Amino acid sequence: MTATAFALIGDRFHNSDYIRTGLSKVLVEGLDLAVDFTDDLHALSADNLARYDLLIVFRDGMVWPDGYGASSPYPGYDPAVQGTLSQPPVPELAPQAVQWITPAQGKAVRTFVDEGKAALFYHNSTYITASADFSHVQGSTTEGHPPVRPFKVTITNKDHPITQDVGDFVVTDEQHYMAYAKDPAHILARSINEEGHDFNGLGNECEAAWAYDYGRGRVCYLAPGHTISALWNPEYAKLQQNATKWLLRQI
Repeated sequence: MTATAFALIGDRFHNSDYIRTGLSKVLVEGLDLAVDFTDDLHALSADNLARYDLLIVFRDGMVWPDGYGASSPYPGYDPAVQGTLSQPPVPELAPQAVQWITPAQGKAVRTFVDEGKAALFYHNSTYITASADFSHVQGSTTEGHPPVRPFKVTITNKDHPITQDVGDFVVTDEQHYMAYAKDPAHILARSINEEGHDFNGLGNECEAAWAYDYGRGRVCYLAPGHTISALWNPEYAKLQQNATKWLLRQI
């Protein structure tokens, strides 16, 4: 029987198309997994989750109801050169990010996993910080990241089913730093900038993957994912596939 997954993807900084393309090759083509992708935040609900075996979250916690401001134009468009896009001009609004997750949505995620289902959290999901229930399931909150740069992902627990036959690998990606809140024994891999570059006094390395049982369900977090080349790194693809199979109790 084909397992089913609900994937909430895409935000201002992470286009839905590259995520859908990236995960479709690794999880849909690579595994017997049917994934419903959406960027509709309202679709994250207890009623909708009840239809699925697996929740995938690959987006941050922010929406921008007043737009992104003049400092974030579309590629190839410079307001100082091309001028306004609107005549009469659109009133200037100060860009302000707000968290989108509601208490009911956070509770829905926690109940979904606690009652026996599974959740695969990617990359920027650590930026969903407005729900204590969500963060308790996910296992961390963000501490930020440096600009895209090369780093090595080192497997630190080679005995877990998720890391079987997965070697260390290097990607050029956002090296995310998190405040990890669970048992260190659950950590599977760490990201290391081998040139020694620090980030905000946090050092040059951080947790990059972890997995644990949560109630009757299971959770896994994987940090790389800002670029499609990172998602398709052969060793990382194996890690993602193993994680999905472990979450669904197929290995």
